[in-house]
Amino acid sequence: MSRAEEEIPVSAALAHPIGPNTIEDWLAMDPPADGSRIELIWGYFHVSPAPMGQHQVAVFQLSMLLNDALRRAGRTGLHVVPGVAVEISTPLRTGLIPDVVVLDTRPVGASFRAKNVLMAVEVWSGGNVRSERESKIAAYAAAGVTYFWALSQEELGGVSVTAYRLENGQYVEELTARPGETATIKAAPEPVTFDPAVLSP
Repeated sequence: MSRAEEEIPVSAALAHPIGPNTIEDWLAMDPPADGSRIELIWGYFHVSPAPMGQHQVAVFQLSMLLNDALRRAGRTGLHVVPGVAVEISTPLRTGLIPDVVVLDTRPVGASFRAKNVLMAVEVWSGGNVRSERESKIAAYAAAGVTYFWALSQEELGGVSVTAYRLENGQYVEELTARPGETATIKAAPEPVTFDPAVLSP
């Protein structure tokens, strides 16, 4: 179902007090031994628990779909990478770990600049409160990430995919695809056709 007229406002989310921690502080931290993730949002550290199995299945399957689309199109200079650190903004003191990114640079190193991220994907879970989701979306938009996808659990099971394209500093929704519906999503470096049912175990 297309909802291309719907936009995500980012100005309100960006009007946020900035905390004391910097990108450098974040990058200097050791990864938690328990598999949890530490992200930096507006200068404050946020800890997310280690992802569950169904989360990882969605990440793996989507990564394969995106990678196949890029390879078929001959886009050898683009790389699909799950779970890497992205230095979103030094002034905004924000560094995130998207579940999947598409990079326009070789995926070598521990972190990457936002300017090299063409697309970011977040798999939302119950632990991602609304304010955190809005802050992350606003941060990706402010950093100029062209495409953003949000994966969400459906009430009746399965995973839905909502795809956005950055236009004039705002994310505009292209469509939401739900399990059982085969959709072609063009808000991506290359169009991708799939049924979101494949993202669930």
